[in-house]
Amino acid sequence: MKSQRILAALVCFSVVFNVSTSASAQANPAKELEGRWDLVIQKDGNELPSWLEIEHSGNRTLVGRFVYAFGSARPIAVVTITNGKFSFSIPPQWEPGTRNMDFEGELIDGKLKGTMTYTDGKSYPWTGERAPLLKRTSEPVWGEPIKLFNGVDLTGWRAKGQNQWIVENGILRNPKSGANLISEQTFTDFKLHVEFRYEKGSNSGIYLRGRYEVQIEDDKGKEPWKGYLGAVYGFLTPSEMAAKDPGEWQTYDITLIGRMVTIVANGKTILCNQEIPGITGGAIDSKEGEPGPILFQGDHGPIDFRNIVITPAK
Repeated sequence: MKSQRILAALVCFSVVFNVSTSASAQANPAKELEGRWDLVIQKDGNELPSWLEIEHSGNRTLVGRFVYAFGSARPIAVVTITNGKFSFSIPPQWEPGTRNMDFEGELIDGKLKGTMTYTDGKSYPWTGERAPLLKRTSEPVWGEPIKLFNGVDLTGWRAKGQNQWIVENGILRNPKSGANLISEQTFTDFKLHVEFRYEKGSNSGIYLRGRYEVQIEDDKGKEPWKGYLGAVYGFLTPSEMAAKDPGEWQTYDITLIGRMVTIVANGKTILCNQEIPGITGGAIDSKEGEPGPILFQGDHGPIDFRNIVITPAK
């Protein structure tokens, strides 16, 4: 009888072990999906940079965030896994139409591949690679400051589209909504000083490495928010509203090291060594591991810039 009980216990242990092993194996697909992903969506002959984050909520649910080619980061209420494929749905934000954007994908050899059904009902393919951590192991050694704007002309800059940018009296001006302006030089880590001035109700932004927008907007008197002046658009909310009145010159001093950003607006530190999770809407691409330019947003409203100086890390 004793030997039978021992045998039964061993069988029971074996069953528990096997079930536990099986459950662990079944959980692996979800675990492997967790993290941040840099996406590229193929739509109408264009490559649209996007971003996806998936994480667990409790013991059995996957949730996340998604950034499309434009707009802000959007919450994903649930990511569902069925037959080895995952799916999620997002309500429209700035997209035309009223139907959701539906995503389906799978993990193949460490990369994501899937389809997006857009608000127009059409399906488009997309791919994704795991986003780099961009962690730095030592403090940067800063190089010499570089004047990105010579105060005379657009040397060192190019417009993405039909150019409306002009130079007047040493000021880089965007008199009306039109093309974005991109520096020809690219950078990894840097300290950026820039002075800007906007009209009442206007809106612009500075894209760090061309991928992370620091918001510029007429927001004096408002409570800080992740879409207002000083924010990393859709992700990081500044500690206070530092905006001045329209028509006044204002300053940003921005330090970007890996993903860690510090923003001083008009002499006030409003973000201190905060992590930027991923690209923001309007990014030039989703290649986060590569150097990138400085981009001034010109497609939202009039904006002026001057005294644009960048100090890159060696």
